[in-house]
Amino acid sequence: MRIVSGIQPTGNLHLGNYLGAIRNWVKMQDDATATGGECLYFLADLHAISMPHVPAELASNTREMVAALVACGVDPDRSILFNQAQVPQHTELQWLLNGTARMGWLNRMTQWKDKAGKNREGASVALFTYPVLQAADVLLYQATHVPVGEDQKQHLELARDIAQKFNNDFAPKDGNGEEAPVFTLPDPIIPPEAARIMSLRDGTAKMSKSDPSDMARINLTDDADTIMKKIKKAKTDPEPLPSDKAGLAGRPEAANLVGIYAVMTGGTVESVLAEFGEEGFGKFKPALGELLVSKLAPINDRFVELRRDRATLDAFLRQGAEKARALAVPTLNAAYDALGLVRG
Repeated sequence: MRIVSGIQPTGNLHLGNYLGAIRNWVKMQDDATATGGECLYFLADLHAISMPHVPAELASNTREMVAALVACGVDPDRSILFNQAQVPQHTELQWLLNGTARMGWLNRMTQWKDKAGKNREGASVALFTYPVLQAADVLLYQATHVPVGEDQKQHLELARDIAQKFNNDFAPKDGNGEEAPVFTLPDPIIPPEAARIMSLRDGTAKMSKSDPSDMARINLTDDADTIMKKIKKAKTDPEPLPSDKAGLAGRPEAANLVGIYAVMTGGTVESVLAEFGEEGFGKFKPALGELLVSKLAPINDRFVELRRDRATLDAFLRQGAEKARALAVPTLNAAYDALGLVRG
C-alpha cells in the first residue's frame, strides 16, 4: 500500500485542521509503518497559486504547515513529507496528462464551478486545470490509496479516468504481448473519523481561519488560558445537555461541543451524553476545556518551538523532496516513453 495525500499550506491552523485531516495522516502513517506500507504527504504550494495569493505569506504558511504536521505526529523519517515546488515532476506529468484529460471532464468539476463563480472568464487557467495537477500528484507515485473527503471524491474519480484512458491509449506491450499499464488506478480511503468541527460562535458554520473572530476557533498556537477562555465563552443555549443523541437535534452549538469532546476522547456522542446528560454547560464547558488543554498542550509546545526553526523545517522539506523525486522519476520516464517523446 502506498498512500499519497496533500494539503494546501494555510496559516492559523486550528482544531478543525487537526481533527479533520492531520490526525488521520498520523494514524495512516502508523498503520503503514506497521504493515510495510508507505505514506507520502505533500504541501500543495503549486495548487495555492491557482488563486490570488501573497508570495511571502505562501512561503511562511508552507513552513508553518510543516511545523504543525510534525508537531501533530507526522514523522519525516517514517513518512515522505515535502512540498510540490521542490519536485518538478509534478508539473511535468501534469502537462503530459493534459493531452489525455478532456475539457468536458474539467467543466463538470464542482469545485471549479464553485471557486470560479460567475466570473469564469476571469479565473486562472491554473484553477481550471487544478484537477489535472491533482491527478499527477497521485499517479506520479503509483499511489494505491488516496484519503479523500466528500469534496474531493470527484477529483479522485477524474484521476482514475485520466489514468485509465492514458493506459488504454498508450500502454506499451510487455514480453508476452500484454499491455503494461503506465499508471496504477488509486482507490479512495474515506477516513472513518473525518471530523467536521464547527465554529465556536456559530454551530452551523465550519471552523475556519478566515472567520473574523478569533474566538470562533481553537488555534494550535493557543495557550492553556486562551483555550479555556474560548471554550467558556463558546456560544451555547440555555438548556442542559440531553441524555441521548436525538436531543441534540436543532441545537447546533451543543452538538458541536459534544462532538469535539467525543472525537478528542475517541468515544461517541452517546458516551459523552451518558456522562454529562442533564448537566448544564457550566459543568461541561470546563471539562471540555481541560480535555483540550491536556491533548493540545504537547502539540502547541512542539509547534511553537518548530515554527521558529526555519533551518530544521527547510531540512525536513529537502529530505522529503529528495525521496519523492527518486520515486517520481521512473513513472515520469515511463509516461514520456509511452507518448513517444524523444529525450536525450
